[in-house]
Amino acid sequence: MAGIGRFASGIPDVGPGTPDPSQIAFTNVTLMSVLLRAYDVKSYQAAGPDWLLSERYDIAAKIPPGATMEQFHLMLQNLLADRFHLALHHETRQLQGYELVTGKGAPKLKPSTETGPNVEPTSAPKTDIKGFPQLAAPGLVLMEGIRGRAVVSFLTARAQPLSALAETLSKEFRMPVIDKTGLTGRFDFTLEFAPQAPGALPADSQDESAPNLISAIPQRLGLKLESKKIPVDVLIVDSADRIPTEN
Repeated sequence: MAGIGRFASGIPDVGPGTPDPSQIAFTNVTLMSVLLRAYDVKSYQAAGPDWLLSERYDIAAKIPPGATMEQFHLMLQNLLADRFHLALHHETRQLQGYELVTGKGAPKLKPSTETGPNVEPTSAPKTDIKGFPQLAAPGLVLMEGIRGRAVVSFLTARAQPLSALAETLSKEFRMPVIDKTGLTGRFDFTLEFAPQAPGALPADSQDESAPNLISAIPQRLGLKLESKKIPVDVLIVDSADRIPTEN
C-alpha cells in the first residue's frame, strides 16, 4: 500500500495527530530524512553533503503534551541545531519539473458538491472490482495493487482540488509539479498508472500493465503535464556534525 502514512522523509509517522503524539523515536534514520520532516519539505527541496544521506542515527526525544504540528516541526528543527549543530540557508533554484495544464479537449473530471474536510483512512480502504480504493469521505488515496505479475498504482480522489493531484504527482516524480489548469472547485476522479521508478524519466517506463503518468494523465483526466523549469525554495545545509551531541 502507498499513500497512507507515507512521508517524503521516509521516517515513522509520529507527533501531533498520530498514534504516537508524545515522543520521537527514530531508528536507523539519515540526517537528511529528519531534516525533510523537520522543515516539511520534499527530497528535491534540500541539498547538502553526501553523508547526510548515508550516515544513520537513532534519535529519541519527548514531545510536550498538546503540541501542535507547527510546534513539533520547530522542535525537530531545534533538535537538529542543538545535537548536530546544523546550519542552513534558503536559496531559490530553477529545477526541472512539470506544469499540470488542460488538454486539447474538455477535462474528464467530475465536479464534486461535497464540502467537508478530508478524512485520512487509518487503515487500507477496501477496493472496487477494478482495484481503486473506495473512500467514504473527501480525501485522496494512492495504493498499489497487482495486475498479472505487474505492480500498478491506483489513485482515488473524492472532492479534491487539482492542487492535491499536483502535490501527489510531485511526490511520485520527486520533482516539482504545479497546478496551472486554472480549474477551480473540487473533483472526483480515479487514475491508474505504472509506478514511477526512482530517478527514471516518465517516458522510460517499459511496464505495459498500465500507462506511465505522462500518458495516464491525458487519457484518464483530459489534462497533461508540460516539462518546465520551476523556481523552488531549496534548503542548503552549510554545516553539520557527523557525531551528534548526547541527549
